[in-house]
Amino acid sequence: MKLPRIHSTTFSSEIMEIFNYLHTHPEVSMEEYHTTAFIKNKLNEWGCRNIKTFGDDPGVIAEIGKGAPIVGIRADMDALWQEVDGTFRANHSCGHDAHMAMVLGTLLYFKKMNIEPKGTIRYLFQPAEEIGQGAKLMLKKGAVNGLDYLFGVHVRPLEETKNGRAAPAILHGASCSITGRIIGEDAHASRPHLGTNAIEVAASLVNELAHIHADPLVPHSVKMTKLQAGGSSANIIPGQAAFALDLRAQTNEVMEQLIEQVKRAVSTIAEFFKVKIKLIVPDYLAAATLNMEAASIMAAAIRDILGEDKCDAPLVTTGGEDFHFYAKQRPELKTTMLGLGCGLAPGLHHPQMAFDRSAMLTGIQILSSALLKAIDAENGRP
Repeated sequence: MKLPRIHSTTFSSEIMEIFNYLHTHPEVSMEEYHTTAFIKNKLNEWGCRNIKTFGDDPGVIAEIGKGAPIVGIRADMDALWQEVDGTFRANHSCGHDAHMAMVLGTLLYFKKMNIEPKGTIRYLFQPAEEIGQGAKLMLKKGAVNGLDYLFGVHVRPLEETKNGRAAPAILHGASCSITGRIIGEDAHASRPHLGTNAIEVAASLVNELAHIHADPLVPHSVKMTKLQAGGSSANIIPGQAAFALDLRAQTNEVMEQLIEQVKRAVSTIAEFFKVKIKLIVPDYLAAATLNMEAASIMAAAIRDILGEDKCDAPLVTTGGEDFHFYAKQRPELKTTMLGLGCGLAPGLHHPQMAFDRSAMLTGIQILSSALLKAIDAENGRP
């Protein structure tokens, strides 16, 4: 069915009040306890059932409706820690405050419009997206057990999607942050033969990384993004150094190839210089895989709300997003993420990021429509 439009100024003011609270009370990854409490209170107030929190871990899930199918919608909760106007603080510069407001907004929309879903809608408010740990935590807690669909949303920079438009899927790439430590012996600057210069080891590693190649038709990159060696004394050759590598690939297959090549490059350099290099290789953020069923439902919802000509093609972006870990771990789960145009500038993660906040009302209606369409699709209704 085609949903009624939002015209109520009361509804709009409630959404903006929720957004303003979340925007002005940011919390960094795995510390979103006040955010969890705020959202839980809203879920209680609006009559959700099966509300669950996770003890010492932030995050909350809840449901409305009953029976099958079960369709999920997820919002990320954490802010970034960054310098804003000369001071380091938590800051919602990735739009997670807007994502939470929109996902809560679908619940308020159904309540205001007296819409009863013909199945179950599960709400997931997930911590720690920015450090790539939140989706794993929610999976471990059973938050997606029994789900048929899972939808997400992300506000997009104006270079990707213009205000008043939207995309039915965001095809993020895979990303991985590898850290390492070079372990050798310090030496006097006048006696370099008695030690191994960790800076020279790192420089050789940078050169070795430049020779890593994968399928040129799949965007990918490997680069050193941090190097720390030596102290305040310039007459000591540092034998130890810490470094970080950033890996990007548009597919999971290429990411796995890059990780193996990095391991070989590090082993080669360590052997050549006769030093130890310890690597920490975490799970990588999975690349998106396009689920046509979920994306088709989201596209239909966009066309219903914005019009036939306002639905863009799926967005391909090199950024990472742990939402795609759900589909990687549960391949049977049909997932997609709405890419919402909202005039966002100067860009995601910029300390002064801003967007057209009224676009959240459009996002709420698109997401609400997609949730109901997914239930209808599983129930065999057109």
